This record gives sequence, structure tokens and C-alpha cells, in this order.
Amino acid sequence: MFDRLPSSAEFRALLTLALPVIVVQVGLMAMGVVDTVMVGHLSAEALAAVAIGNLYYFGCSIFGMGALMALDPVIAHAAGAGDQESVSRGIQRGMVLAVLLLVPTSLLLWPAADLLGLLRQPEDITPLAGAYARMCIPGNLGIFLFTVFRQSLQALHRVRPILITIVVANLANVLLNWMFIFGRLGAPELGVVGAALATTICRTLMAVLLLMLAWPLLGPHVRPFRRASLQLGPLGRLLRIGAPIGIQHQLEYGVFAIVGLLMGSLGTIQVAGHQVALNLASITFMVPLGLSAAAAVVVGHAVGRGDPAAAASASRAALVVAVGFMGAMAAVFLLLPGPLARLYTTSPEVLAIAVTLIPLAGVFQVFDGIQVTSIGLLRGLGDTRTPMLTGILGFWLIGLPVSLWLGLSRGYGPVGLWWGLVLGLVVVAAFLLLRLRHRLRQPLARLHLDAEPVPVLEVSEG
Repeated sequence: MFDRLPSSAEFRALLTLALPVIVVQVGLMAMGVVDTVMVGHLSAEALAAVAIGNLYYFGCSIFGMGALMALDPVIAHAAGAGDQESVSRGIQRGMVLAVLLLVPTSLLLWPAADLLGLLRQPEDITPLAGAYARMCIPGNLGIFLFTVFRQSLQALHRVRPILITIVVANLANVLLNWMFIFGRLGAPELGVVGAALATTICRTLMAVLLLMLAWPLLGPHVRPFRRASLQLGPLGRLLRIGAPIGIQHQLEYGVFAIVGLLMGSLGTIQVAGHQVALNLASITFMVPLGLSAAAAVVVGHAVGRGDPAAAASASRAALVVAVGFMGAMAAVFLLLPGPLARLYTTSPEVLAIAVTLIPLAGVFQVFDGIQVTSIGLLRGLGDTRTPMLTGILGFWLIGLPVSLWLGLSRGYGPVGLWWGLVLGLVVVAAFLLLRLRHRLRQPLARLHLDAEPVPVLEVSEG
């Protein structure tokens, strides 16, 4: 797998899908950046409240979003094999699973303020953060269904409707934030809660608009509704594939969330500075995350048609692009922490914290790119359990204890908490690379919800 650099043809095959998927991913992230920047102009307390509210919201919702990404390999394998009936059943089962996931997610979000108080978050931001998380509940159906439609369309190599949806949603988000945060155009001035309301409306809009734009393609797959799509066995298999993805996302996000909560225990200024650095790192992360999604589809199609050479070439190309881009971003973070931080805030205290953390974000950029790209490649191969197990080892058994030791026990504060994150990412990236190399040397097997995985080809060499 790693014995040569990818050819230009291999790069083109991957980037043809990856570039629009990356644009979509950056567009999704841009909505969060706009929220953060606009709320940041209210006060440091408002910025911290949105940071904590978002941490709690995604901590409750990210399992559902991750579990629905099981559609990546399921639909890509079916499409690669030319099995349109399995594509239709996969999409419909994804919609059923999205509705089922609403109940536990909403129940976890409702007591946000009380639970944040128990987690010893600052008293001046806990009520606002809890209100932000609760206001996001009505948007859960929208974001879950959008995820189903998006993953399905990406697996079918149809991303234009997603691009249009993201552009419209970003424009709507700016307008709605301006209206509901600051009370413009006759809307009530809701501040932090207004940002959550704008987000909820936009998430619902995204699901509806994407379905409308992609109806010529999705319509024949979502109707007529098949009774087989309600069968518990295949739904259980879909969840069995998706649950490790959701847990892996929960594990990784959970570590960052705990570090964010620990920042909250240090003070409001520390939370705000942490949020600035984390938001910048999240922006660059969207590129390898989008690349990972595209690589999962390309590899999944190769599995479906029984082409191990194509799977290996896509893996090489994806890793080279990820390392190249994140290496360049690491240099920017290391060289320009001050100008980057001033894009978010003018508070001297917040700037002082952010400027110390942004270079650390630069340090883990390359490893973050490697691990997320490897996760996508393994997902395309049908391996969703290894990233989950690796996350337990790297983030929870190594990274978090080091964060606690350096940040709290040794008194290094925010910088110490972040060094644990760096170490966790290094460990995860190394283990996932080794696992990917091993899997590419094994027989390919197509995932099929109506049966166990089906071997499609023996591989004699990687």
C-alpha cells in the first residue's frame, strides 16, 4: 500500500468526488464559525455559553449522526455492485433509524442546564448554555434526515444538490443569526438563544431543501416504502455497523468535550480562549474530514465491484492529500497565532489564552488528518469497530489521563490540557495506519443488510 506515491490518475479519481464533499464539509463548519463570531461580539460570557452549549448538544447528538454514517459503506457497496434494490432499502432503513434516534437524543438534551450545573460550569454561563442546547432539540430531526440524504447522495456520487443546500443554508444562517441574536427586522433580541433558534431553523431547512433538490434521484428510492425496511433484523445490522461509528465519534468528541468542561472549571476566559483555538482547528479539520467521507465512498465502490487495486490506490491518494494539507495548515498555526486569534475576539485576556493554544493545534494537525482519513478508508472497507477500539486506547486510556495530569495536577492549565489531546491523536493515528495496511491485505467483503458480509475477492498482496 505505502510502497509508492499515487499517480496523477489516482489523485484525479479521488479528488473528483473529494473536492465537492470537502466544500460541503467546510460549509457545514462555516455555519458554526458564523455563530461563534457573531455571538462573540456580544460578550466573552456569550461566547463561552455558546461554546459550552454546543459541547453539550453535540455530546448528546453525535452518536446519532455517527451511527447514520453506516450508510457510507452499505450504500457504496450496493452501488458498486449495481444492486439498486439494496440501495433503496438502505436509504429507507436510514430514515427509520434517524427517527428512532430522536427519542434518546432529545431526552438527553432536555436537562442540559441542570447537568451543566452538576458538572461545575461557571454559574454566569450555565443557564444560557442550557437554554442554547434545549433550543436545538427541534432541529434534531432535520440534521438526522439531512445526514441520511447526504450520506446516500455522496455514496451515489451525486453531490451537487448537497452543495446547493449548504450554500443556501449558510446564507440563511447569517440572516437568521443577525435577526434573532441582535433583534433585527422585527425579530426579538434573543442573544445566545437566538443563535440556537437560527441553527434549528437552518437544520430543518437543510433536510427539506436537500430532499426537494435531489428528488429525481432519491424519489424512486424512498417510495414506495418497502415493508422490508421495517424488519428488525436488517435494522439491527445497520445499527450494528453504525453504532461503532457513533461510539467512536462519541469517544473522540467526548475527550474534547471533557477538556472543554475542564476549561470551564478554570474560568470563563479560559473557555473563551479554548473555543477560539478549537474553532480554528475545527475549520482545517473539515478538509480531511470531507476527504475521509469521499475516500470511504471510493473505497466502498471498489469493494462492491471487487477491485482491491482501486481500494489500495484510493487509500494512498487520500493519505498523501491529508498529510500535505494538514502539514501546510500546521505551519500557518505555528507562525500566525496572534492574527488568527484576533479574527474572533479583541479581549486581551481571551487573546492571551488563545495565542498559547493555537500553536498546539498546529502540532496535532498532521496526526488529526491521518487518523480521520484512515477512519474513512476503514469505513469504506466495512471496518467500523477498529476506530472505536483505537479511540478508547488513544483518547481515553492515554490522552485524557495525560491532560488531567499536566493540566490540573501539574498546574499547566489550558496548555497542559491540550498536550494530552496531542498525545492521544498521535497514538490513534499510528494504530489506525497499521490497521489500514493490514485490512488492505485481507479479502474484500461486501456489507449486505439482508445477509452477513459477502466475500467478493481474495487479495494476495497489499
